[in-house]
This record gives sequence, structure tokens and C-alpha cells, in this order.
Amino acid sequence: MAYQALYRVWRPQSFIDVVGQQHVTKTLQNALLHQKISHAYLFSGPRGTGKTSAAKILAKAVNCERSPVAEPCNECDACKGITDGSIPDVIEIDAASNNGVEEIRDIRDKVKYSPNVVEYKVYIIDEVHMLSIGAFNALLKTLEEPPKHVIFILATTEPHKIPLTIISRCQRFDFKRITAMDIVGRMSHIATESGVNYEENALTIIARAAEGGMRDALSLLDQAISFSQDRVTVEDALTVTGAVSQGYLNTLAKAILERDVTTGLGALEELLFQGKDPARFAEDFILYFRDMLLYQTAPNLEESLERVMLDDDFKELAGQIQPGQIYQYIDVLNQAGQEMKFTNHARIYLEVSIVKLCQMEAPASASSSPEVNEMMEKIKILEREIEKLKANGVKVQTEPAQQPAKKPIRAKKGFRAPTGKIQEVLRTATKEDLNLIKSRWGDMVETLNQRQMRSQSALLNDAEPVAATNGSFVLKFKYDIHCQMAMENQAFTAAIASILEELTGNNYEAIGIPEDQWTSIREDFIRNSKPEDGESSGEEQGEDSLLKEAEKLVGMDLIELND
Repeated sequence: MAYQALYRVWRPQSFIDVVGQQHVTKTLQNALLHQKISHAYLFSGPRGTGKTSAAKILAKAVNCERSPVAEPCNECDACKGITDGSIPDVIEIDAASNNGVEEIRDIRDKVKYSPNVVEYKVYIIDEVHMLSIGAFNALLKTLEEPPKHVIFILATTEPHKIPLTIISRCQRFDFKRITAMDIVGRMSHIATESGVNYEENALTIIARAAEGGMRDALSLLDQAISFSQDRVTVEDALTVTGAVSQGYLNTLAKAILERDVTTGLGALEELLFQGKDPARFAEDFILYFRDMLLYQTAPNLEESLERVMLDDDFKELAGQIQPGQIYQYIDVLNQAGQEMKFTNHARIYLEVSIVKLCQMEAPASASSSPEVNEMMEKIKILEREIEKLKANGVKVQTEPAQQPAKKPIRAKKGFRAPTGKIQEVLRTATKEDLNLIKSRWGDMVETLNQRQMRSQSALLNDAEPVAATNGSFVLKFKYDIHCQMAMENQAFTAAIASILEELTGNNYEAIGIPEDQWTSIREDFIRNSKPEDGESSGEEQGEDSLLKEAEKLVGMDLIELND
């Protein structure tokens, strides 16, 4: 029989074998025992955390001949048939390659038929987020009300790509990343059962490189077993994962602490000669110092360490390097890592960062600073002089004299509209110009959006033209800050003028004004436009003149007359 990878041989066959997902397995087991099985499930989470395995175990449990059970027996014909794939009633579909409407319509047409062998027909759709919008729509009604003998189990690594209408019809279970401790425990069990000799620290290195995925961890373990001779060692694990030996990291950290550029560059040269990736090394070194800082502040949280082993060299260095130095080291390495992403000379950036770290001055503590010591000595002398004066009966004012209250600093004024320009527009404003601009205002905003100016056009959501004349118009904003942002953006105002000229044939200049200032200026204009008593022929003439000015400004449609 051909060799099978470890993750295939040791794929979980029971809920108890699904590592690190007790919050999911416990809920499913209780539902099985109480016979409260839903018609649709959504399993989401990172890769290699047991989503598809849990789906197949659930399919076996609901069809087990001994049901209701919390675990499938894996002994009856139904369980064995589902495990080896010989029962056609449990259908696994890869949505990445079957993501069209026709494939989903085929499922929709076949769900109405009863299962051939077992009690429930189970559809397991993997990577369901790859379905097209049309396929999701075709699945929607069937997923909401499938026949009683059908169960849908959807699995995905990107649930945010699934329509909410699909998610709302499913029971959702979020699988989390598996901790390094749980991964080590599972790998230790598999290695022991497989007769593989290993070092405990080697499994820890593999577990941390897997980043929470059991399948990735077993693939790396499989590779390390093939690489090793008779025993999986730490060096084998480091070689397979591409990680850097802690001995080199300790050597580099010590060289940086002692400001030994030669030793630091020599260790780096040897690492790069071994084929280590510069970007991966920078990441490992950042994690090394991160773990050192965590060890200094919370030494009992050993499980939170991601990269280091607590050997004697590391503990000694952790006692010598100050936290302030670690902050500087991480900043320099992080900057180098960012720059290496956009260059073909990553090695140069790494070497420069090592030299910079070796030449970096340690931050002086407050107690060792000469300036601080000198200042403290002067303070002591002054205190002794004050005590002598008090002993001689001299009244000493130890508190500073009360300073006269300062005038509060006036806040910076907000946007001030050009009152003169606006009054000039109001004197010559016409209803025709205003209606022309208002009629094409929506088209103008839509054109702005098409020209990739959505963020700027959002400023016009609460703005409207309120007066217009030949050549300019007044644009009222609800909020002061929106008016200021719009009017100070010359490219934006030029775009408004250009688009309005295309739409109306007239060249209009926008004059912005906040709503509160517009109310005040408009009232002043109407008040000043009313004729004096001596010039009028009576009260009615003044009212008629005011009404005409208001009609000219905004039109009769917006005027309401009250006695």
C-alpha cells in the first residue's frame, strides 16, 4: 500500500480526537444526545483546525446505527461506509472548483430524493465562500427549508465573504487556532504510536511554526521524520521549519549587548550561508526580543512565549538587557523587516540593522545620569539653606506666589463666510439661476462619484444651493467643519464649477457658508432691503417690496405668508 501522509492517517474519527475545539465538539455532542440536530451548519476558522473532520464526524454520528450517541461507533456499516467514502448519501463538494449556478441547481434538484443507505443525506460544502453570487442565490431557499432527511454543513476559512442571508440560516461554529501546547500533545501521541523517536523541544519548534494549524504541524512533522536519521532532533526541526537556532540568536543578542560588531556580523554571515531567509530571520529576532520582554515582566507565563526556549544563556541575557533597549531593538528590526519587503537586497538591510543595533547606546537610567545627580545635589544644598533661614527666624515662602489669572486663550475661530460676496449674490440673485443649479445638482454629485471623488462628494450630503446669480451661487452647509473642508479644497471647488458648466452651460463659482451664518446674513439682507418710512407710501408698500425681494431670492414656492 502506498505511503500516506500523517495528517491523512491520523485524521480525527471521533469528536474526542478534534484537538483544541472543545467549545464546538461539546455543543454538537449535546445536540446529538438530545436529538436537536439543525438542518444547516456553518463551520468557520483558520486552515487545519478540524472543520472538515468535524463535519464528517457529525455526518457519521447522525447516521450511526446506535444513534442517538455522542460519538460515532466507527464499527457499524454506516460509520465504516462514510469513513471510506462508499456511502453515496454523504456528499463532499469542493466549492472552489464547483462554484457555478448549475452545480448548485443540481444539488437543489437532488435533495428531494430520499437517502439510499442511511437515514440522513449530508452535503458537506468545503470552501463555501468561493461560490458565486448566483450560486448562493440558488442555494438560498433550499438551505432555509430542506427536506427532513437532508443536512447541510458549510465549511469556510473566510466567513466575511459569505452573504448574511446564508449565515442567518445556519448554526455557526467558529473554530479557533490550536495552542502550541495542544499541538505538541497531539504530535507526541502520534509519534509515540508511530514508533518515532523525537526530542521534546523539536515538537515545540514545529508546533510554533504551524501557527495554530494541526494539519500544518503534522505535515512539518512528516517532513522532519523523513529528514532525520533515527531521531527527530531540534536541528532537524529548525531545518525543516526554516527557523533560526536559539544558539545563534543568543550569540547575536550578546554581541549587540556588548557592542561587538565583528561577532554579530560573523554570526549573521554564517546563518545566511546556511540558506536562512533574511526576512524570516528578522521576524524570529523580533519574536526573540518580544519573548525576552515578556519573560522579564511576567516570567510565569511560559506558555505565551512564541519563539524561545528558557535556557541558561537566554535567562542570563534577559537579566542584563534593559526593557528600554528591547524597545529600541524591536523598532529597528521591525523597520528593517518593512524595508526588506520592497527591495531585492534584503541582506544589506539586515546587515545594516545589525550594525545599527551594535552601535546603539544603552538608555541611561535616571539614577546614573550625571545631570540628574548634579541637580539633586543642588536641591539638597538649597534645602539646607532654607532650614538655616528658618532657624534664624526669617519667614520663608515655600510656596510660589499666586500668579494673576491669565485670560483664557480664545479658541481659534471656525470658518468665516465671505459676507460681502454673499450679499452681492443676494442683490442680483434670480430664481431661474437657482432652479437651474438645483435641477442638475444630483447629476453633479453623481459625476463627482464617477471621477473617484467619493470622499469629497460626501461633504455635499448636507449641503444645498440657496441663492444664485449669473456667475456664482451660495452653497449652504449644515456643519461648519464640512463647509471649511470643502471651501479650502481648491481642486474640489474647481471640479464642482467644471461639472456645473458642462451640465448647465454657465460658469458658476461656489461660495460656501455654514447654516447658522446663512440665517444671520439672510435676515440682515431682508431687513436692510425694506424701504425707509420716509421713502415709502405706506406700510403696505414696504411689505410688498419685502415680498418681492423674497420672491426674487427664493421663489414663491418656498414663501409662507402669516398675518
